[in-house]
Amino acid sequence: METRPSLRLMQSRRKNLLKFCNKLECDILVAFEPENLFYMTGFWGEAIGILDKSGATIIAPELEVGRAKEESVNCKVIKSERGKGSISTLIGAIKGRKICTDTNNYDMVQSLKKSLPRVKSTTEPFYQARQVKDHNEIAILKKCSSILDEMYELCVDEMKIGMSEMELQTILMSYAMERGAFATGYKSTLQPLIIAGGPNSALPHAQVTERRFENGDMVVVDLTLRHKGYVSDATRTFGLGTISPEAKKVYGIVKESQEAGLGAVRPGVSCKSVDDACRKIIAKRGYGKYFIHSTGHGIGLEVHELPNLGPSSQAMLSKNMAITVEPGIYLPKKFGVRIEDSVIVGRKPDVMHKFTKELIVI
Repeated sequence: METRPSLRLMQSRRKNLLKFCNKLECDILVAFEPENLFYMTGFWGEAIGILDKSGATIIAPELEVGRAKEESVNCKVIKSERGKGSISTLIGAIKGRKICTDTNNYDMVQSLKKSLPRVKSTTEPFYQARQVKDHNEIAILKKCSSILDEMYELCVDEMKIGMSEMELQTILMSYAMERGAFATGYKSTLQPLIIAGGPNSALPHAQVTERRFENGDMVVVDLTLRHKGYVSDATRTFGLGTISPEAKKVYGIVKESQEAGLGAVRPGVSCKSVDDACRKIIAKRGYGKYFIHSTGHGIGLEVHELPNLGPSSQAMLSKNMAITVEPGIYLPKKFGVRIEDSVIVGRKPDVMHKFTKELIVI
């Protein structure tokens, strides 16, 4: 599978980025964040990206220059010192221009403002452009999703009473890395995955622990991994041994809720309406107060991107957005259930995960 964007595709991305940049009355985009640099240039590394109507430039320290030249698509590469040296090089390259930059570092922004007529610090052009995926991005997301499906098959084979959450994570991450899927480096968690059994599963963002799985546990397995830059995100909940009637009931409600959410996904509908579809079913069955997060979010080069699918969202879905649909019910100190798929928005939603959502009791 060809994963490097073609020149034509990269030119289309750059044109779109500049369209959003120009709306902010700026004529040049400056990317410090690696995700935005990658989207703009095809290169992921320690560097600064510059984009204007004449093309893209990368300012990189010497240790990154070789890779930047090799991996970027139709970019000029300028060698600079690291740190303050790169800022001096940047200012020299864009003097007198009105810039929009994704950095919110106060000292950096103030330094730029001393030398440039207009500096706007916002990620808006990048996030707006990145919302709708092109065919290259969709192909990579689908491949990543297929790796996650294989990992759920591995859960069925390997998970057992007496195994610890940490042990299962080790097995899964070893498998993932052999297939080119890696931890996202998401700053809000210390672990690459969420594997939460028994009462831990009642915590939506549980950390993986040494707790051992017990008979009757519900086990939430949330796989969020990166493949060739792009993040796919899925969750399945398994039962172990003899599970309670309430656990079976809650699982059925979440499954019904997720089906309703997926059924509401199509271009031109509001993100709020997808959240409403999921939330309505859970509330109707008496568990509304236990659905404690948004129904979903955008995915792409980061774990959480635009749009947000929540009760207060004002965004609308567009064709080829990549989103998650992930309702859940969490009963404190007892158990939780979450079912999640990554989806490409279309006339009929393209659910990228094929692993079953029927309750599997191991």
